[in-house]
Amino acid sequence: MKKVMLKTSLGLAVTLASTQLFASGFALNEQSISGMGTGFAGRSSSAEDASTVFGNPAGMARLKREQVTVGAAAILAKSDISSSGSNTPGGSFDGDMVPKVGVPMGYYVKPIDDQWAFGFGIYAPFGLVTDYENGFAGRYFGSYSKVSVVTLQPTVSYAFNDKVSIGFGPTINRIEGTLKSDVRGNFAGTNDGEVKISGDDTAIGYNIGVMVQATDRTRVGLTYHSMVDYKLEGKTRISGAPFSVFSGSKFDASLKIKTPESVDFSITHELDENWTLYMGSTWTRWSRLEDITVSNSGVPPQLGGSAGSIGTISEPQNWHDTWAHAVGASYKLNKQWTLRAGLSVDQSPTNNEDRSPRIPTGDRTAFSLGAGWSPTEDLTVDLAYSYLMEEDVKVSHSKPLVPGVNTSYNAKYENSAHGLGVGMTYRF
Repeated sequence: MKKVMLKTSLGLAVTLASTQLFASGFALNEQSISGMGTGFAGRSSSAEDASTVFGNPAGMARLKREQVTVGAAAILAKSDISSSGSNTPGGSFDGDMVPKVGVPMGYYVKPIDDQWAFGFGIYAPFGLVTDYENGFAGRYFGSYSKVSVVTLQPTVSYAFNDKVSIGFGPTINRIEGTLKSDVRGNFAGTNDGEVKISGDDTAIGYNIGVMVQATDRTRVGLTYHSMVDYKLEGKTRISGAPFSVFSGSKFDASLKIKTPESVDFSITHELDENWTLYMGSTWTRWSRLEDITVSNSGVPPQLGGSAGSIGTISEPQNWHDTWAHAVGASYKLNKQWTLRAGLSVDQSPTNNEDRSPRIPTGDRTAFSLGAGWSPTEDLTVDLAYSYLMEEDVKVSHSKPLVPGVNTSYNAKYENSAHGLGVGMTYRF
């Protein structure tokens, strides 16, 4: 019985780590506060401040002054969960499993001459925490997840002329994660155990972009964010009565993950001296995530260490590629103030069969408002607010976590989130 329980819980915990990390519904878009105000429309064509290091490194060629852009966004998520036929013993459905999340960012750009510019960025492309209450009905399928990715990006750009520029920057990406799942002890739900997995890795990728001033009032931009190939190394720790004398043991664990590449195309069009329109689309190759395989070493045969058991675990994901689209506008109220607004829609890569309580999201729509205040020519303060709502989704999982007893979790999720951002750009 121990062998079956450990295999099931460990497989789910590690496999679902990737859903936490990759999910469109919880992926982080907040790498620019000025871009947040327009719903990230025009992200690869606007180049309004040093955050273009991420949005499109070719845009650094448009920044004629040395400058620093820093900012942070707070994400306040809400989930309403309703049961639709779970048989988990003692299960609760309180919801609001996502605590407040802060997303920092910082960028620096220095023009070298009329053609070359250098930049550097630090930002968080992915990250979230989900923390369900004790006794959560879906605890055997995922009770706690914390995944964070921090990226460093040194960047250069080159302007061929006043119309066309390119930019390139390698990315140094650090990923860390912790995952927990309960292990069912018996039918009464008492004496449960826990599987805790933690790991980290550093991997290299790159961003490359091109920007074209197509007309006096229209710019187009194209940015490619590369795939990043991680191999997380860490520990799997088991505890609780179901593991008997092995409770408290740790085993070496490794997990290979490839974050998918994406392509962002956008257009910025200045209607007149006051109005500017933005639009953009992003394609992401989520179909790379067909399955997740975790390898564990040093597992005793009593806990399923033999070949074909938990030594190697593979779980299907079957995700699909997605599109995100955004439109936005800005209005220059006067010399000091610029007002912004945007609307974006984003597909979820998950499917109804494999969706889990770690990432219970569907397609989403976000409305954004923002403002830029420039009290002097050297300083701009940006503010942004966004409201995100998702389609209602269902999570349905059933596993024989105890031999002869099928444990199921079926629930409906209604998710929404508020985003608040503040940033500052100082020009030297």
